[in-house]
Amino acid sequence: MDFRLKVFYTVALRLNFTKAATELYITQPAVSKHIQELEESYKTKLFERNGSKIALTPAGKILLKYTKSIFDIYREIDFEMSSFNAERQGLLRLGASTTISQYVISPVLARFHQKQKDIKVNLLNGNTEQIENALINKEIEIGIVEGQSKNQSIKYIPFLKDELVLVCNSKNPFVKQNEISLNDLKSMKFITRERGSGTLEVIEFALKKAGLKFNDLQIEMQLGSTESIKSYLLNSDCFAFMSIHAVNKELKNNELIVLDVEKLSIERYFYIITLQGKSDSLSELFIQNLGNHYNLKL
Repeated sequence: MDFRLKVFYTVALRLNFTKAATELYITQPAVSKHIQELEESYKTKLFERNGSKIALTPAGKILLKYTKSIFDIYREIDFEMSSFNAERQGLLRLGASTTISQYVISPVLARFHQKQKDIKVNLLNGNTEQIENALINKEIEIGIVEGQSKNQSIKYIPFLKDELVLVCNSKNPFVKQNEISLNDLKSMKFITRERGSGTLEVIEFALKKAGLKFNDLQIEMQLGSTESIKSYLLNSDCFAFMSIHAVNKELKNNELIVLDVEKLSIERYFYIITLQGKSDSLSELFIQNLGNHYNLKL
């Protein structure tokens, strides 16, 4: 492998020479030298420099595209060749949306590591939109997401059933009501995830199906993580639709409580996502382990 390409790839992802040098355990002048050699070799600039900021040139974007493909092939070679020694080796880049990475995937990763100690797993966390973009940009090989936006270049595999429930602080006055009507929802104050969240996408769709517009709800605040929403609920009289997986501990401790909403049931699947027509042995091995963990046929 041409080390200069590795240097270029790291700088292109970080858009920062200092961070790239730290990550590669080399000096910043060495990073600059490798980039300069590549630019001289291709007789074109790969980065635009504007003070302390850098950006990829059109030529740099093309080189990044092919460098990603080269590194994908190297990862596949390492994994396939290691199988001849009865040792599975390689790097799996996995992405998971927030609810899944925090409450679902950790036991699977622990079990996978026990079986495959020589396979390194890098986990990228973000909302569904960010994970799908990372997959399309070949920054990860597999994603596990909450929504299903039906991007044509992505293959969606139903993985695990989930239920979104209406929750609030157990001291909330609404707790005294046996059942909440759809009309009641209009008078409540909600905390929601940000745009691009798979959870928000599913909630909007379910409300629309029940005859209620999402804009009819009073949104007090949008927060970027499930944990921040739970913390807000524990310190307010607000409400939120959340995955049952995310609130198990708080329900057991009687900190949060589930409210039944008349004529509203929000069920969904978590999805494993891969690029259409793109498959590699390491990804297939992980997906197989995922299925075994939950007794699913994937």
